[in-house]
Amino acid sequence: MANYPSIKRARSGQKFISRNRAPRVQIEYDVEIYGSERKIQLPFVMGVMADLVGQPTEPQPEVTERKFLEVDIDNFDERMKSMKPHLAYHVDNTLTGEGKLGVDLTFNSMDDFLPDAIVRRVAPLNELLEARTQLSNLLSYMDGKNGAEALIAEVLKNPTLLKSLSAAKQSASETHVDSEKEKDDE
Repeated sequence: MANYPSIKRARSGQKFISRNRAPRVQIEYDVEIYGSERKIQLPFVMGVMADLVGQPTEPQPEVTERKFLEVDIDNFDERMKSMKPHLAYHVDNTLTGEGKLGVDLTFNSMDDFLPDAIVRRVAPLNELLEARTQLSNLLSYMDGKNGAEALIAEVLKNPTLLKSLSAAKQSASETHVDSEKEKDDE
């Protein structure tokens, strides 16, 4: 029981420090003005010089010609869009195991760094993501339908049936594209 008051005092001490001394860098120096000594506090301003563009698609101005930009949470995406960070490189193709896979990425916002956004901009990975999405949709559609699983199992066992369904899907999508073109022409 005797330990509880000391814990309470320690917590109140932390609150006192946080209330009376802001958690920031404080730079002070002593100066003598007209015979009296005073403490002058300097504001802490930080500037960062960095090449954040990566592999630029357009030539960048010389360092001496560049201007400081204020970056905060409100204008971060806007600043990123104006800088156009860009990466172009080759990675081992682990999908097929053959050769290299070219990756060319330009970032316009923080959301472009999310894994799904990167996958959507790499064509072979995007195809796999689309297939996964379609399979997930199929699984949701089949939920609660008794004969659906048996029908899917039969289609997967019979390659000729699978090819005919695939051909039917392609012709249906071509017909849909043709009908869309006809609507646009009218």
